[in-house]
Amino acid sequence: MSDPIGALFDGLARRAPERLLPKTRGTIRFELEGDDGVDVWHLTIADARVSVSREAREADTVIRTDLAFFARMARGEAKPLPAWLRNDITTEGQFRFIVLLERLFAAPPGARHPRLSAGGRRESG
Repeated sequence: MSDPIGALFDGLARRAPERLLPKTRGTIRFELEGDDGVDVWHLTIADARVSVSREAREADTVIRTDLAFFARMARGEAKPLPAWLRNDITTEGQFRFIVLLERLFAAPPGARHPRLSAGGRRESG
């Protein structure tokens, strides 16, 4: 799928990230502004699963941003929390879902887990 946003949401619906906490429950509505209007995606998170719809339903948190910027986040080129701090994304509702976004989005291209980078070694001291 060449559309990074569709691919992101399709992937979340098929298989939630392993980093998603099992007791996390709630809803997030994404409002993505583009040249053709506002694109809406709605996530429901429960029991370590994510369901996705295109309905503009009520949500615990509403996240708004530019469609092109969201595509960068979907590709792992921008991280949600720093984007929120820079006001690249705006939110209404429960802040905990902003932090949760870090678990839902792809890692930056070429990223490796710190333990893998260290070769699994422990420092002696």
